[in-house]
Amino acid sequence: MQPAVLLAPSRPQEPGKIPQESTAAPPPGQGTAGATPPPKASPAASPEPVAFHLGPQREAFLADLQRDTFRFFWDTTPARSGLTPDRFPGDGVSSVAGVGFALTSYLVGVERGWISRTEAADRTLTTLRFLWKAPQGPEPKGRAGYKGFFYHFLDPRSGARVGGSELSTVDTALLMAGVLASQSFFAGPNPTETAIRDLSDRLYQRVDWPWAYSRKHAPLLSMGWTPEAGFLDVDWQGYNEAMLLYVLALGSPTHAIDPHAWAAWTSSYRWDESYGLPRIGFGPLFGHQYSHIWIDFRGIRDAYMATRGIDYFVNSVRATYANRAYCMDNPAKWVGYGDMVWGLTASDGPLHAALRVDPNRAWPFHAYWARGAGPLDAQDDGTVAPTAVAGSVVFAPDVAVPTLAYLRDHFGERLYGKYGFLDAFNLSVTLGARPDGGWFADQYVAIDQGPILLMIDNYRAGFVWDVMKRNPYLRAGLDKAGFAGGWLDPLAGQVSASR
Repeated sequence: MQPAVLLAPSRPQEPGKIPQESTAAPPPGQGTAGATPPPKASPAASPEPVAFHLGPQREAFLADLQRDTFRFFWDTTPARSGLTPDRFPGDGVSSVAGVGFALTSYLVGVERGWISRTEAADRTLTTLRFLWKAPQGPEPKGRAGYKGFFYHFLDPRSGARVGGSELSTVDTALLMAGVLASQSFFAGPNPTETAIRDLSDRLYQRVDWPWAYSRKHAPLLSMGWTPEAGFLDVDWQGYNEAMLLYVLALGSPTHAIDPHAWAAWTSSYRWDESYGLPRIGFGPLFGHQYSHIWIDFRGIRDAYMATRGIDYFVNSVRATYANRAYCMDNPAKWVGYGDMVWGLTASDGPLHAALRVDPNRAWPFHAYWARGAGPLDAQDDGTVAPTAVAGSVVFAPDVAVPTLAYLRDHFGERLYGKYGFLDAFNLSVTLGARPDGGWFADQYVAIDQGPILLMIDNYRAGFVWDVMKRNPYLRAGLDKAGFAGGWLDPLAGQVSASR
């Protein structure tokens, strides 16, 4: 195979990314990155959750990883506005979804003793006040949002929309999940905690969810809106991270969507039985993680899952093992893939460009991209993200915890820094003249740091789940979606008291 040759970029460069010269080493073999893996069972795959004993050494490792990841949110978020940066080091742009993860992370910080309750309450109140006062309206500039929704990216100083970013329905939902978690946690009588609960109510109840109905497929929800072009011509359907969006939109006491939206949403699912792990198909692991950060789906079912005989938690268990099995199968023969190098999800990548891997073929690589495994929508360019593994610790600890320890120990400071795991790596592409080979990200991404911290905490203590079980809006949304059983059963007992 001849040396790779850098071709013209295959798609526009992500904002804030600087194109670099490449000395890429192509993946060996003639496989196709998007090839459908054979629907066989892997010896490493388990269809159900398994018991796993951490032991003191691994418990300490997870505690250190959580603490380091928490520091990303606490250290990099500007104290004046509370608008967490999209990435660090970065260009100073804030991600509203990142703010939702940050708000929830502060609660874990209190629970774990890294910050005081007063510190967390003060930072939370600052954030909520800034969001509430940030100007809303249909104008294309100088506004943070419209109809209670927020733009995907905001200026952390002014709160105004950045560039041409869209008014994002799902990013607003991720923000509101953090807002509601704060509301349920800060239940004290003092003025700060009272103000947090009041502002949380105002922010959540201001969102006009029905306004975002799809113009073609209502009551499904549109992915977003811009002042320049109106609603995006894509809807939330097919199973992904938008499960949380629909639950929160159903639970609103002021602007709830039609309850039939949940049936419309579930009717768009696709079933995948590859690797002997029958499940709702969605390739990138973040779609199997995000909603589960705030909702404990263990033992509760909607009408769709009742027909399948499992719950959404088990579905994510199977998706995790299938993602690993795909990487072990490695149809494209990427360098390094195996039982300790796996995890495909949305993450940073080496570059948006096609690299020639032989005289007759160019291979598309990507910067930020939703990578995934499975025959329905496999997208794979050899890039692995630690958040894919860490966000699945609660689903498959027996394979996720050893993998995380291996990644930290084997790659060291190339992959693990001050704030835990850097975003991603690709052993099949070398950028620059590094003697150790491979491409390693040099940034932390907020929406990837969040699942690491919060899902590990749900695995260790179920803390975020317990907080959200006390939230009446979340419970109302689940009830309208038809969920029943488990902790939703009135006879299941009382959720633990406020911490």
